[in-house]
Amino acid sequence: MNLYVEARMTSSFNVHDAAGYEQLMGRWSQKLAPLFIDFAGLADGDKILDVGCGTGSLTFALAKAANLDEITAIDFSPVFVKEAIRRNRDSRIKIQQADACALPFEAQTFDRALALLVLHFVPEADKAVAEMRRVVRSGGVVAAAVWDHLGGMPGMRMMVDTVAALSESGRQLRERYCFQPMMQPDEMRRAFVEQELVDVTETQLMIRMTYQSFDDYWAPIAAGEGPLGKYVAALDAAERVRVDTAVRHAYEAGRPDGPRSFANVAWACRGTVP
Repeated sequence: MNLYVEARMTSSFNVHDAAGYEQLMGRWSQKLAPLFIDFAGLADGDKILDVGCGTGSLTFALAKAANLDEITAIDFSPVFVKEAIRRNRDSRIKIQQADACALPFEAQTFDRALALLVLHFVPEADKAVAEMRRVVRSGGVVAAAVWDHLGGMPGMRMMVDTVAALSESGRQLRERYCFQPMMQPDEMRRAFVEQELVDVTETQLMIRMTYQSFDDYWAPIAAGEGPLGKYVAALDAAERVRVDTAVRHAYEAGRPDGPRSFANVAWACRGTVP
């Protein structure tokens, strides 16, 4: 879940604070990263591009997974770029601000271009896939993963379905949230094929998100992080109380507050540059 905007369009993801993002989603992308790396594949000596690095969940996992020659990580958000640079201790890793739809690299520069939890926040996701293909050498790999917001994120659907039952604006939020780019079955595979990648494979990756309490779940959203936080931040005071109370009831489900664990499914796709 990282921030991207194309020059004339806005992203549906917003970030205020790196720590808030970590509590909202960064800690879970760290769990997804090893599964995605296994799916995408790596080889010693590879030069890798991490598109939409966020705070570095995939970037730093890549550095541990193989004896890579170089890792270039980009993100559009200066908040994310600053935090990833602050965390970096590996001389092989170079981090910079850039746009997924206009990558500032020569053609065929990398062995692999990977995007973890990014493409669904790129309004013109096909353009980002085309750019990833452009900068990867012949025989190299392009791979991406996105959350399945419609059918694979019950913890987040719990919130959006609750607010959809409360108001028209909540129903509009659900429509936007559930049908972002690349999230439907076979959608990424088709996009990869349209970009003339070969040996294209799409699969599902699953982790579990475990929250220690309602506050652990709700605090970053209540603070305005991410697309759900953006919705909450725009509510007036009375509606905010109504939403907070209703979502708490949904989380607790009639039991005392405490840990809750949710399965979370991501679509993942991989293709080879001919």
